[in-house]
This record gives sequence, structure tokens and C-alpha cells, in this order.
Amino acid sequence: MNAPLSIDRLLPALDHKHLDWLEEEAIFILREVAASFERPALLFSGGKDSCVVLRLAEKAFKTRVQGNEFKGRLPFPLLHVDTGHNFPEVIEFRDQRIAEMGERLVVGHLDDSIRRGTVRLAHPLESRNGHQTVALLEAIDEHRFDCLIGGARRDEEKARAKERIFSHRDAFGQWQPKEQRPELWTLFNTRIRPGEHFRAFPISNWTELDVWLYLAREHIPLPGLYYAHDRDVVRRNGLLVPVTPVTPPRDGDRVETAQVRFRTVGDMTCTCPVESAAASAAEIVAETMSETVSERGATRMDDRSSEAAMERRKKEGYF
Repeated sequence: MNAPLSIDRLLPALDHKHLDWLEEEAIFILREVAASFERPALLFSGGKDSCVVLRLAEKAFKTRVQGNEFKGRLPFPLLHVDTGHNFPEVIEFRDQRIAEMGERLVVGHLDDSIRRGTVRLAHPLESRNGHQTVALLEAIDEHRFDCLIGGARRDEEKARAKERIFSHRDAFGQWQPKEQRPELWTLFNTRIRPGEHFRAFPISNWTELDVWLYLAREHIPLPGLYYAHDRDVVRRNGLLVPVTPVTPPRDGDRVETAQVRFRTVGDMTCTCPVESAAASAAEIVAETMSETVSERGATRMDDRSSEAAMERRKKEGYF
């Protein structure tokens, strides 16, 4: 039987020093947030990017005792917007990690927004992904957060690439691309008026490959659905739609069991897996190096509605 792949065996010629540079930049940004804002929060969904940002935050603010064990608490809470249609495995992982770390988690529930009437669904199985904005802005208002730390990266999507590391949001939570502030010589203008806030993206300069290299190097735990597993799916419009209570098969659909993994994790109604046998971070690194389609382009139904779909949502206050 072949030995499990490791990063060093798989990519012996790869220079990992760029990860040290990216890590150093991200830690600098995290410390800038802590020094510049009174009530920041770290967006944590249990997804791979937020897990990386969480590890970087540990390195920025905690004392390392041994291996990947850290002592102390972060200077800000973690925030998650729960659509009610999240994959159960991810919610279970999220709660387990928070309990292990002893951190404070604030959860904004979209179901609460629906009960308040601030979100209205056209039908029960409608995708809730776009409606997260309302629950997010309500959580920001309730807890008076003045900066949210997120795991967005420039390589994800065209609109992400247009955004700065420190993204100003107006009193309505909206992003105005033409009003972004210059970021020269790593100097950030973080001044805000009452009601405004910022989003900060410490891994903005990372790629999907960088994230997986870092996950492998740091042995960061992830939900199991990021790795190869068998799942019932339906092939539809070039995507593998997972069969779930909120994405049931349609008339004429043929359900099949495929070996898949998720490249990104979001609302079940719009997140699809890809066929893959990669069962470790090292194997996913090898797979990622040959990818030609971004993770959102390959797996997100909501981003296929139009090329401006993400930018429109971001202008409305999306992550």
C-alpha cells in the first residue's frame, strides 16, 4: 500500500517561504484591526478560509505553548451568520472548534430575521444565501461591531479582486467601489463616521493553493466534507447538485452516488461539490495546481446568475 502523500513528498521543489511572507502580512493586518477599532469581530463559518484566518489570529494574539496549542483568548468575538440551510457537518464542526478554543461565538440567525419580517422568502426552499446580508447587518447593528474580519481572497471572483484589504462600508452596510480608500505603503485609513464600519481581509493576497498549502503545513482541522467522500448528487447545468432536504431531486433527475469533495462551503441551496478522490490536504494541493476554474465558478450556483452577481450583493452589504 502506498504511503499517504505529504507536502514534502509531493512537492519537494516548492519554496514555502512565500507562506511565511503571507502569514506575516496577515498577522500585521489582524493587529492593525485590533489597534484601530473598538469592537471588531472575526467572521467564522467553519469553512477553510475562516479556519485559516482563525489560526492566524491565534498566532497574532495568543501564546503558543506547544505544537498547535495556544494559550489565551482572542481580543474579539467570532461571528457567524447561520442561514438555517448550512451543512450540518459544518455547524457541528464550528461548535466543536469554538468549544475546544473557549472563544465567544455570536450567531446571527436568518430564521430570526424571517420571524421579524425583515426577510421574506418567496417559497420555503428558496436559496437563503443572498438574504444573509440582512441578518449580517442586523448582527452588526445589535452588537455595534465596527470592523468584521473576513476570509475573502482576490482570486475567488472578479468583484473580490476589486476590493481593498480594508473595505469601507457606509451607514447602510454598502460597499461603494469608486469610494475605496488608497492603501499605499501599508498605511490604512480606518476613520469612520457613526453607523459606518469596515471589513478587513487578512488573506486577500492569498490564493486557493496558498490556503491549502497553509492548511497542510499547520495541520489545521476542517469539516470532513472538504475531503473525498461518497454523496448522492444530481448532475444539473454542469454542476453536481447535492441531494439534501432543501435541494431534493426534481422530476426527471437521476440520483447517483459519486465520490466528491467540496472546494467551498456555504448555503446548501447553492453550493455544489466536485468529483475528487483527494483525501488529504497534500492531495488537494496537487489537484488545485491543475485547476483552471475558480472554486466559486466551479461550485456556486448563485454566482452563475450573472457576471455581476457578487458585485451586486457586495454593494448591498454582503460578505
